[in-house]
Amino acid sequence: MRRFIRFYGANPLHLLAVLLCFALVGYAVMVTGPDAFWNTEVWWQSIAVWFVGALLAHDFILFPLYALADRSLSAGIDALRGRRATRPTSVPAINYIRVPCLGTALTFVLFFPGIIKQGSATYVAATGLTQEPFLARWLLLSAAMFAASALAYSTRLAIDSLRSTKAGAP
Repeated sequence: MRRFIRFYGANPLHLLAVLLCFALVGYAVMVTGPDAFWNTEVWWQSIAVWFVGALLAHDFILFPLYALADRSLSAGIDALRGRRATRPTSVPAINYIRVPCLGTALTFVLFFPGIIKQGSATYVAATGLTQEPFLARWLLLSAAMFAASALAYSTRLAIDSLRSTKAGAP
């Protein structure tokens, strides 16, 4: 088992899951037919082209950007921790910052056309509503995610403090 993990880099269940995903994709292509993924009239509107484009954009553009942002966040937290004279906490803050940042970024990408009011005439015609509240609602949602994360972090700190106080008491 160790030899396999050293060679493959992960648990054998990971390999099984990846193979099952490829089998599912193959089945979907077989059932729907390859023609469903390719637009013969306008090639760039094909599902296959957009899938490959999204894959390339994610792997070569977005992943390095958010890896850099994560490294910067970690370095910033380490720099702040180095300046303080207090004892380091046993509850790391990094994930309590990462999760709302990820949620904020994903909801921004999801609602970006509404936030910048792209296609406002079509939106009004389809719904009878304007796109005015999109930005304010996205900001409120982001604030709520950060507030919930701060509440969860402070709760974890309080629980950790109580545990350390009980452990130190005779």
